[in-house]
Amino acid sequence: MKNYHKSDFRKSCLKRLEFTSLFLKYYKNKIIVRELKNFIKQDGAKNILLYIPLGIEVDVKPLIVSLRKSKNINVYVPYMQGDSFKIVKYRLPLYKKKFGIKEPNNSFVKPAKIDLAIIPVVGVDALYKRIGYGKGMYDRFFDRLTYKPTMIFTQLVLCKSEQVLSDNYDIQADYIITN
Repeated sequence: MKNYHKSDFRKSCLKRLEFTSLFLKYYKNKIIVRELKNFIKQDGAKNILLYIPLGIEVDVKPLIVSLRKSKNINVYVPYMQGDSFKIVKYRLPLYKKKFGIKEPNNSFVKPAKIDLAIIPVVGVDALYKRIGYGKGMYDRFFDRLTYKPTMIFTQLVLCKSEQVLSDNYDIQADYIITN
């Protein structure tokens, strides 16, 4: 029965995100990206996992552009592979792949150990565990790591359940940045 509630919650969060006006998205994106920049500056993270945003996610592209200008920060993004993903350095051009997600080309260079992971969420449950799109890719990726980076969840509109909807394997936020 738990998964039934999780999928209903996911659907309601997706609806809320889809109906956020363009003006509000623009305004919220600016605020959230500014908060992320401040966090990164204070934290001193050098190897950062970001994501290439979909329309309902926080637009972190300005943050990626800003971080790439820094000589001492490496920006990584997911590259889908099998039931999860691996991380590759962010570089252009980007290509539209499975689920409409854009990715850079594959890379065989071993990435550095990630200090900070900035992760989009559809919602969070009472334990601040991630409710995503239901594919489990982030959960599998972090489960396979031998260390735990600091995790920040981002969301344009906080969609939080008062119930525990997550499973044991769902990843949990260290911080959530939303508006």
